[in-house]
Amino acid sequence: MHRLLTALGRGFKRYIGWKRVGIVASILIIGFAISSLIRTLKGVDAATILTALTDKSPTQIGIAGLCVVGAFCTLTFYDFFALRTIGKLHVPYRIAALSAFTSYVIGHNIGATVFTGGAIRFRIYSDYSLSAIDVAKICFVSGLTFWLGNLFVLGIGMILHPSAASAMDLLPDTINRMIGVGCLAGIAFYFVWLALGKKRRELGQNGWKVVLPSARLTLVQVLIGVVDLGFCAMAMYTLMPTEPHIDFISLAVVFILATLLGFASHAPGSLGVFDAAMLVALPQFAREDVIATLLIYRVLYFMLPFGIAISIMGMREIWLSVVKPWKERRNGGGNGHAAAPATAPVRQIAHRSPKL
Repeated sequence: MHRLLTALGRGFKRYIGWKRVGIVASILIIGFAISSLIRTLKGVDAATILTALTDKSPTQIGIAGLCVVGAFCTLTFYDFFALRTIGKLHVPYRIAALSAFTSYVIGHNIGATVFTGGAIRFRIYSDYSLSAIDVAKICFVSGLTFWLGNLFVLGIGMILHPSAASAMDLLPDTINRMIGVGCLAGIAFYFVWLALGKKRRELGQNGWKVVLPSARLTLVQVLIGVVDLGFCAMAMYTLMPTEPHIDFISLAVVFILATLLGFASHAPGSLGVFDAAMLVALPQFAREDVIATLLIYRVLYFMLPFGIAISIMGMREIWLSVVKPWKERRNGGGNGHAAAPATAPVRQIAHRSPKL
């Protein structure tokens, strides 16, 4: 039996592989979401959507916008926490904030966040002598922050309001509540595993090892994820119609499930997947009202930040590739000496134990 399983495992890796499975899963999720979205949008009146858009007050949009700003401010601590975790203390917060914001926004809007976001991170952090392995560790720790925060809120939400997820997963309340308990139990087990270790836990092998945060610092990690998610869900909640009423926790459960489906699809901006999930999970609201809410949310959370991130990266590249070399050549020519090399020698950074 063991030999059979080993042979099947080798055959799977050789002829199929997890990469192909992920691609197929993404295609299936996107296809199912598009078909659901088409069915849901049948009979929707465009004039009614425009009316619903005009019904949103400036106060609603303003508060939602502030929540989005809060979410992206919290997002900057994903990279800052990760840098401290892997011991790269010489990278300042402003660079961590730049990397976290641009990599997430551009990567999520373009799609395939792991690759696009990782490339942007490497472009920024390479100026501070971080290697591709260091960037991979940052991506891992940041992803762990995201999942811990989402699973924590999702677990609590599905325990308190299991019916909120029923419209999406079509499971009875008892099963949804058990899923919520499982989420919290998994996080509790992770904390116990970290706390019982004689030293900091490590993951990885063959030259790639990442030291995990301690149990105490993992509390901070969970808090970062929860606050980020809370701001995003509050932005959506603020834009929702007042009638019929939906409580914040129920909306947060729906929002998290829709967000996770969007991430799993790797679709640019979770387009179609996130929207279809929200429409399916909120049947008590008029479709036109939900569509109007989603349109405004997309402008605030996707389109405006994407424009800002592209502008920041564009100006940064112009500065590094054109303006800075020109200034160095001018300064070098003006004093009669050769211009200094564009890349300064890498400073030796004293190793210190990572602390927040």
